[in-house]
This record gives sequence, C-alpha cells and structure tokens, in this order.
Amino acid sequence: MRSTAQVNCIYTNAHSMGTEQEELETIVQQENYDIVAITETWWNDSHNWSAAMGGYKLFRRDKQGRRGSGVALYVGECFGCLVLNDGDERVECLWVRIRGKANKADIMVGVCYSPPNQAEEEEEIFCEQLGEVSRSLALVPMGVFNLLHVG
Repeated sequence: MRSTAQVNCIYTNAHSMGTEQEELETIVQQENYDIVAITETWWNDSHNWSAAMGGYKLFRRDKQGRRGSGVALYVGECFGCLVLNDGDERVECLWVRIRGKANKADIMVGVCYSPPNQAEEEEEIFCEQLGEVSRSLALVPMGVFNLLHVG
C-alpha cells in the first residue's frame, strides 16, 4: 500500500470530452496520477466508457432516475480505500476515504457536480455532506461547485 503523504490528482468534465477516453488514459499514465475525478459522466447501464482503466479501482455514482450527469473516481490500486455510500441521492457527490500508511493520516477525496440551477435545499444538503466528511480528515474536493445560495 502506498503512502498518502503526497497524491497526484487530475479532474476533468467528461461531457466536454466526448469520446476522448483514450486521451485521458494516456495523460493519466504518462503523468502517473494517483486519483482521477470525473464529472458529467452521463454513464448508465447502456452508455458508458469502457469503464475499466488499468491500475485503478473505479468508484462511480450514476445519476439515478434521469438522464445526464453522474460522477466517478478512479483511485490507484496501490491505495487502500473505502467508498462512503451514505450520501443523499439528490446531491451528486462521491466520497472515498484513502487509508494512510503507518503514521500518515487518512485523506478524504471527493468528486461533486453541483449544477447551476440546483435547488437551495440540495445546496444545503451538499454543505452538510461537506461538513461531515471534513471533520477529522485531510480533504480533497474536486468537481463543479455552482453554489448560488451559500453565503
């Protein structure tokens, strides 16, 4: 298991990439990224990239009950990790705890998509989630944060 003292992360929006999965995989391998965060995957049972990426564990949260969006995290296989699934379905966030090695602290990595027209109630749920996951961990949030009602 690798140490969490330093992790290299990359974030992208898949909707704007179209079908450029091979290009992303090449960049990830060349730059040796540990964590890959993706928003607007638009994945479901019938439409997704060839989800597997060599050397990575895939965690995904597809948009339930309607078309579009969705988020995903690829975490290097060398890390011990635990996905947290207790989030509210109305908020597109996926949180993974990456275990520290020896005396290194765990880190919490998240990918979130907050659309520009998100309801105030959903923004409040997101802020509550963020507060919960950040209580005792180093936090690495990635994604799109269009929070209009947070002041």
